[in-house]
This record gives sequence, C-alpha cells and structure tokens, in this order.
Amino acid sequence: MTPPSPFVRGKSQAVGGFSPPAYPHDRLAALAAVARRHPGGMLDLSVGMPQDPPPPGVLDALASSGAERGYPASVGTSAFREAAAAWLARRFGVDASPSAVAACIGTKELVVGLPHWLRLRRPDRDTVLYPAVSYPSYAMGAALAGCRAVAVPLDERWRLRTSAIRDDDAARALCLWSNTPGNPAGGLDDLAGLAHWGRGKGVPVLSDECYAEFTWDGPPRSVLQAGSDGVLALHSLSKRSNLAGLRAGFYAGDAELVHYLSEVRKHAGFMVPGPVQAAAVVALGDDGHAASQARRYRSRLERARALFAHALDLQADAPGGGIYLWLPAPGGDAWALAHRLATEAGCLVAPGDFYGPDGAGHVRLAMVAPEERLELLAERLGAARRLAVGADGPKG
Repeated sequence: MTPPSPFVRGKSQAVGGFSPPAYPHDRLAALAAVARRHPGGMLDLSVGMPQDPPPPGVLDALASSGAERGYPASVGTSAFREAAAAWLARRFGVDASPSAVAACIGTKELVVGLPHWLRLRRPDRDTVLYPAVSYPSYAMGAALAGCRAVAVPLDERWRLRTSAIRDDDAARALCLWSNTPGNPAGGLDDLAGLAHWGRGKGVPVLSDECYAEFTWDGPPRSVLQAGSDGVLALHSLSKRSNLAGLRAGFYAGDAELVHYLSEVRKHAGFMVPGPVQAAAVVALGDDGHAASQARRYRSRLERARALFAHALDLQADAPGGGIYLWLPAPGGDAWALAHRLATEAGCLVAPGDFYGPDGAGHVRLAMVAPEERLELLAERLGAARRLAVGADGPKG
C-alpha cells in the first residue's frame, strides 16, 4: 500500500506560510531498515550517488591548487570557464564563449534557485513548466519561489509534449524545464524543437543535461546545438566524473541571461570553492575517464534488465540515456514492488511517485553499485525465486 505523500507537487503550503515537505527519500526509512537485515547489508539503488572512483589527477589538483586562501570568483575562474567552453566544443560542436559560461555549486542549487531569480527579472510571470515525470527539484524550485508548478505531459517515450501546454500557461511561464537524458525514465527530448517552441513563446528553455555523457541512443546532445538565444544548458561533474561531493557545475547559453544570473548570484554569495574549480578544470579536460564510466553504466543497465527479466519476469525498456533502470511494477503498485525487493533481496529502490503521479507505476533503480554488489543482488533474487518455486511446486 502506498504511504500517503506529504507533498503534492507545487502545493506544499500550510496555513500561515510554507511548510517544507518530507524529503522524498526520507520516506524510505522503513524499507531501508528491512533491507539492512540481510547478510551482506543493504544494496542501495535508490539514489544516484556515484560509487566509482574519480580520476586521480583531479584529486591531485584539488589538493595542490593553492586556491583555498582567497575568495573564489563567483562566476568562475577564467580557467574554469575556458575549460567548460572547450568541453562544450569537443562534445557537442558548440561554439560557446567563456563569457557566456558561469559556475554553479553543482546544479541542484541552480535548478531550485532559478525560478526565484527569473521571477525577480519577470514579476509579471509566475509559472514553471516542467516534465510530468521528472526530478522533483524542478517542482520544488517553483514552490520555493511561490510560483505555479505546471506539469507538462510526456509521450510514450518519456519526451515532453509541448503541444499539450496550454496557451495561458505559456503566457505566464518563467521557464520550461527539459532533462535529457531524463531522470528517471531516460527519455531524450527534441531539444531543437523545444528551443524553437521557447523562442516562439518568449519562454526561456532550461535544459538540464547532467547525464549527457551517458546517452545511449545516438550521440550526446545539447540544446545549445540549436543556438544560444533564449536557452540555458546546465552541466555537472557529479555523475560524469564521480565528483558529487565537490559540487561543481556550470551553466551556459544566452549571454544576457547568463550575465543576469551571474550578477544576482554574485550578490547572494554563491561561489564554487577555488580548489574545486581547479579540480574541475582537470576533470573537464579529461574525456577518457568519462568514456570509461559510460561503459560501466551501460554494462550495469544491460545486466540489470536481464536480471529482472529472468528473476521476476519484469521487462524494462532500455533507456535512451542516463544511469537509471525504470522498471514497471506488477499491477502498477510501485510501493509493493519496493517492499518486495527490500524484503527478498535487501535492495532499496525509489518508487516512481517520487517523480510525479504519472510515475507511480514504476520503480527507479540507480545503476551506481559496483559489479560485485549486482552479483549479490542476482544471488538474492535467485534464492527468492527458488524458494517461491519450491513453495508452489508439487507436494508429497
């Protein structure tokens, strides 16, 4: 049975003011306790937290930059912005000026903060458009800014359907969020089409591209390939380089919008630490480790798809990109499947309603665990299957 959600996305307001909802993963505490009872401990696939090592050269730069004594540039050092622009050119064929690139403290703080800063810029607008099945921070950013969060329906391949956006919502929109490859379902939006829609409606398109290195269907893509006017691309080193703990990211695109945001953020004191920026320069210059990480994630996704098809007869589509397996739940009951996996296999997963009501029939598994932990999952699921077959088999 699905536990009641304390947060209807975009409507988390108590009498007298804002009441912060429970953080989605805090709702998994009871299932985590069940999963931890297994010999060998819990296999946590509920959070996309990197578990593979970062490149040694990045850690060397972090330790030896000498940048810890001074205040870092809020917009990013010249070296950081140039490294980001060079990476965009290599990876996407995008000619981005370093002056249209700025640093951020990872990308989550930017995702959550953007609606507030955009509303200061356009107080006549109050609506954030975001994918109906998506990372919950898009809707939370709207809530924290006192905005309307309007979910945009997705098609059967988990792509945004801009044709479903009402004209009155578009007229009030501060922004349209895209996430490609998408979290949780791995969909790949038509980014050029979104950029065209946004320019026609006067709505900035914010393209969260933090999983771009892990694009499986075709080459990596960026909204910037359709030009920079009216768009921003957000990128992070958390997944690409296994540096989630350093909080290093950047945004690039429309020069006027980048300048506005960097000035606002400067006044608010948002600064990526100097040693982190030095480490990010090294990481952005090294494409080899990112390619190796992509091979790891793709191998794990294929292994997990085969494992769940064999052990539980559950068929998951191959994602177009990303690091998550979006697994359909029997009877559409994601919480029942999450409970079963915790009980039978000591495996913690994220029920799909974390990502919006339209995701309630799936669970999300983050393929962050090393191969030996996935082998343990296979052993546990195999043992559970054998017990089930034995219990249902002929007696006497």
